Amino acid sequence: MIKPLNDYVLLQQTKNEEKVGSIILADTKNKSNVATIIAVGPGKKNDDGKIENIVLKPGERVIYKEYATTTYEEHSIKYLLIKAEDIIAIVE
Repeated sequence: MIKPLNDYVLLQQTKNEEKVGSIILADTKNKSNVATIIAVGPGKKNDDGKIENIVLKPGERVIYKEYATTTYEEHSIKYLLIKAEDIIAIVE
């Protein structure tokens, strides 16, 4: 299990898929910046020494800045680590 520290968030990238009838086509041309949150760190300390909580929750789909991630692979699953401030939107 990967546990993010401070204000980092662990993401698993969402695959771009298009369904044609009963066939699912994976889109390998267009890289999407949409991912699902797997885990959230506790937050980072502010100047007063108090921890600022992260408002994101596991299971939410988010859009993140393109070049702000660190990749990690475990058991052939690719994960992304990113600072919470580099997540720019929640997909509802």
